[in-house]
Amino acid sequence: MCARRVLRALLALLALLSAAACGKEGSPPTKGPAVDKLPHYQVDRGFSLPDSPTWRRAAKRGYFVVGVKEDQPYLGEKDPARGTYAGFDIEIAKMMSASLGLPPDRIRFRTIASANRETALQNGQIDYYVGTYTINDNRKKLVGFAGPYYMAGQSLLVRKDENDIHGPEDLAGKRVCSATGSTPYQRIKADYPKAVLVSYDTYSACVDNLLTYQVDAVTTDDAILIGYAAKVPDELKVVGRPFSEEPYGIGVPRGDNALRFALDDALAAREKDGDWKKAYDATLGLSGVPAPRPPAIDRYPAS
Repeated sequence: MCARRVLRALLALLALLSAAACGKEGSPPTKGPAVDKLPHYQVDRGFSLPDSPTWRRAAKRGYFVVGVKEDQPYLGEKDPARGTYAGFDIEIAKMMSASLGLPPDRIRFRTIASANRETALQNGQIDYYVGTYTINDNRKKLVGFAGPYYMAGQSLLVRKDENDIHGPEDLAGKRVCSATGSTPYQRIKADYPKAVLVSYDTYSACVDNLLTYQVDAVTTDDAILIGYAAKVPDELKVVGRPFSEEPYGIGVPRGDNALRFALDDALAAREKDGDWKKAYDATLGLSGVPAPRPPAIDRYPAS
């Protein structure tokens, strides 16, 4: 009887250890910017933008509703325990709120998937969107864009022990993971057809599979990959040079040109006074990649 109780206890212990190990197998650990190291942004208390219906609604309610991502380390990531968001995109959203006259600590962040960004802006579910949102002509037909505030480029994430992949030209016969239907997925499919493509709904699932040796590489924008590599630098690395240009913009409702131009002005001012670099250094800069020069703002004509 005693031996049986000992055996049951050992089995229970093994089950607990197994569950802990498999809780989210392969995922990088939760690690992000230190809250006490993040910049504080001066609020423009006298700001007013009556020509913007989006701004008027936000001013009346006393806060902005901002669409973001929640699974992109050092860019836009949600702490499941606290329900808070952190990352470079989050800091951009906060400094924009301050420039538009509303305290950034009142922002209501809302996770919006990539496929739903345009709908969320068109339906008024969010006031603006900051979440690795590449500006392109097709999207400009549906929403407006301020910025860009960062120039990313498609790249490759591999395991630290991978020595055969240095760029997209090395992907023949390799299992390469990207998000289902994404631009990076389509680019690999079209330009590097000898790669074996694997897709999931999220890049975090791709990274899980990379860490567990089920795929050989993950591809998307380098800013996203830099964040994943920064979480587990002993296990992952970004290789090669970016092989596309992905200008990240702030999405706004199409036709609200007053808001778009005000955000352009705010970005230019925050880049000039050093807040943009402070935000980068406190977030993406933790990866060891120094802050690049911000891209030129594209003040395209009113539509």
